[in-house]
Amino acid sequence: MEQREATIRLWFDMWLKKADLGMAGIFSDDVVYIESWGPEYHGIPKIKLWFDEWNTRGTVLRWEIKQFFHKEDQTIVEWYFKNAMLDGAVEAFDGISLIKWMPDGKISFLKEFGCNENRYDPYQDSTSPQFRNEKALWF
Repeated sequence: MEQREATIRLWFDMWLKKADLGMAGIFSDDVVYIESWGPEYHGIPKIKLWFDEWNTRGTVLRWEIKQFFHKEDQTIVEWYFKNAMLDGAVEAFDGISLIKWMPDGKISFLKEFGCNENRYDPYQDSTSPQFRNEKALWF
């Protein structure tokens, strides 16, 4: 479990440092990576392309691990994420990643799930829901 957690921490650190610190040591050759809002990448070359290109447009400000859950060949990691894009947009949200491992300790599958950090109680003032008049985020 310690090695798996170290691998996940390394992946998060790569984003914080904007540097490939060894993707080939983290992911299997045929890895599938799914972002919470829809994009899906197959194989290390596509993940590397996405990583390099994204880091020309934005900066990960925080990617903090809250906790890990391990079961057999799977890990779930709960985290908090915040980024800033060159166009001035800032995004922040809670999330989890579902990770499946190969016997050699590499990630073969990673799927992210996001949760809006701007939560509220729609029943705070009424027994009828009062939803905010805003566009739902992309999760």
